Amino acid sequence: MSPARFAVKIIFFLNGFVHANYFSRLPRIQDQFQVDNGMIGLVLLSSSVGALFAMPFTGWLIIRNGSRKITLVGAFTYCALIPLIPWAPGLSYLIIVFLLLGISSGMLDVAMNSQAVMVEQYHQKPIMTSFHALFSVGMMLGAGAGSVFSTINVSLQTHFTSIALISLVIVFIARHYLIRDKPVEKQEGPAFRLPNAAMVSIGIIAFCCMLGEGAMADWSTNFMEKITLSSPALAPLGLSAFALAMTIGRLLGDSVRVRMGDRRLMIISGLISTSGLLLLITWPTPLMALVGFFVIGIGLSSIVPIAYSIAGNSRDLPPGVGLAMVTTVGYSGFLFGPPIIGFLADVSSLRWALTLVLVLFVIMTFLSMRYQSNKS
Repeated sequence: MSPARFAVKIIFFLNGFVHANYFSRLPRIQDQFQVDNGMIGLVLLSSSVGALFAMPFTGWLIIRNGSRKITLVGAFTYCALIPLIPWAPGLSYLIIVFLLLGISSGMLDVAMNSQAVMVEQYHQKPIMTSFHALFSVGMMLGAGAGSVFSTINVSLQTHFTSIALISLVIVFIARHYLIRDKPVEKQEGPAFRLPNAAMVSIGIIAFCCMLGEGAMADWSTNFMEKITLSSPALAPLGLSAFALAMTIGRLLGDSVRVRMGDRRLMIISGLISTSGLLLLITWPTPLMALVGFFVIGIGLSSIVPIAYSIAGNSRDLPPGVGLAMVTTVGYSGFLFGPPIIGFLADVSSLRWALTLVLVLFVIMTFLSMRYQSNKS
């Protein structure tokens, strides 16, 4: 494995690891600040706004400075902000912290995927899924760490500070091996352009998939604890089951994609995701919920890497333009989905709020059926 490929995988891993650590403690954050699902949804919304503001701007920054520099700025800032969460003196300050987290996360997401596309092009074979597998490994281990810290009653301050320090050291080491891409001195064509029909379809598929991924990542612990009535120690294992399945699916995704093709794999993945969410909603016991989260993870695992690979290697758009489009649309689902779920859960229940995700999984599967038939 080349040093650049390894370093980019480490960045993907840390992104998922840090994210899962603080989201696995979301119920404790709610308790500390004494907020309901609607208010914590507002906090998550601030993160979403920050990320979506940063993503298009990050594309311009990458053109001016190269993706390596922006990856490092995003990673260092993201990790450094985590310890500030439990120290926020009130809800308003918590919203500001999450807004800054969203900005740094948005920068990191776009920049690290740009690095991954360059590594894939260098190796001249489909390896995008393997990068996203490391994000899932990070999510799984981060959720496991959250469960351990919760079980032994470690404070949020100690938990988040220790995770941030470890992550910052790893980023500092990995910085030597990222691809040192040069800034683009003269860009061909406009910086922003409207997507073509193929990119619209791929973007919607990515949006539906990542909204579901975000909902599972951010609300699985709450679902386990408040819907299935699991213990605080058991509740984070819902996220662990989901992340484990995502990891397995993505580790196998590149080879399965070669054998099955994009259209067939996306259709089957959509059907699996829909089945898992139906199980989760209709049979909300601790055991069945863990099974449901696992099945959903298997289904969602390969869809976004396929979408990013298609977009990043589009023949109809300049390099990076298609990827920027699909990344922004896809991550808007990942970022806006959880707060929307929170607002709906406050009106009805978290169980019924997830029916929105079910509808989007059906749409995702339908568009997957149409995608390559339109292309052929």
